[in-house]
Amino acid sequence: MKTEVKINSNILTWAIARAGFDLVDFTNRVPNVRKWIDGEKNPTVSQLKNFSKKVYIPFGYLFLDEHPKEEIPIPFFRTDNNNTKLSINTYDTILLLQRRQDWLKNYLLDGDAEELPFVGKFKDSKDVYNIVKDIRKILGLKECWAGEFKTWQDALNHLTEQIEECGIITVFNGVVGNNTKRKIPVDECRGFVLVDKIAPFLFINNSDSKAAQMFTLVHELAHIWTGHSAGFDFRTLMPADDPVERICDKVAAEFLVSEQIFNEMWDKNPDIKKSAKFFKVSELVIARRALDAGKINKKQFFDFYDEYSDKYFRRKKDRSTGGDFYATTRKRLSITFASHINNAVKSGSLLYRDACKLTGLKGDTFQYFLTKYI
Repeated sequence: MKTEVKINSNILTWAIARAGFDLVDFTNRVPNVRKWIDGEKNPTVSQLKNFSKKVYIPFGYLFLDEHPKEEIPIPFFRTDNNNTKLSINTYDTILLLQRRQDWLKNYLLDGDAEELPFVGKFKDSKDVYNIVKDIRKILGLKECWAGEFKTWQDALNHLTEQIEECGIITVFNGVVGNNTKRKIPVDECRGFVLVDKIAPFLFINNSDSKAAQMFTLVHELAHIWTGHSAGFDFRTLMPADDPVERICDKVAAEFLVSEQIFNEMWDKNPDIKKSAKFFKVSELVIARRALDAGKINKKQFFDFYDEYSDKYFRRKKDRSTGGDFYATTRKRLSITFASHINNAVKSGSLLYRDACKLTGLKGDTFQYFLTKYI
């Protein structure tokens, strides 16, 4: 006989709403849930486990008398300053990276790691040019470093490598962990940063256009140098109305496209495409720089932004959804983080099963990834 358990109906309705589902639609698809809520029937333990997976909730939550109060652990800025609740996918992603960060910080401290000197170095500073200068120094990049690469995609790859080299874990992902059914909305979260002096983490929404990813990446770097954890939707590449956000925004613009050099080029030839080719950034970043420099007005920028974004997402929709799972996993985990996991497992300081939990990989997949890609 299967064991049935009595569950607080308020917990069930909260769990469904928390996951972003409509109650009527959900109970139409899973009729038993309506009977549980109405008290006509009690679920079995097995049924509850399946239910918890459907609503992305820890199994133990279902046995609470009241649902826990969940709060976003970092400030989350919105360009239009709206207070819309974050989706559970964004929330769970922040918590997932926090768990990884906690493990990595403890692991590094056990190995006598020292604090990263650049984290929070400019906490009370508004000096954009000095912040940019210091970021370039730490990353080992010259003012026009991107010009050494054939394409801006190559420049983005190199920038990411340099960021990881200095101890910042950089994650590119558009879903929760490896669950492709749980997408993270671009218009809700372009990225976030978890600042820490031992193990800072950056998250970039990989579903976004590559052009926006580069700007978001440097914006997040500025958050590390100013010492402020934050998440942001960064709609139309515009910052929220917050002093730190505006500073980080200016840092990103100056880092990618030097104001002095840009002005000299634009005055000679006001051409977005040619400027983008020279600086090895996307046309979208150049358009944003032109707006900041007063070369174009807001209407011109937003028209350009809409046209550029439409083209990108149309091309993305037309492309095949296939790809190399393991190459994607490298970006979802960060090659640096995966290397630390690999070393910890080999040294015996991390159990195999715990490594699987931290990476979201299982069995042979986990072993193959570590063997072939790390």
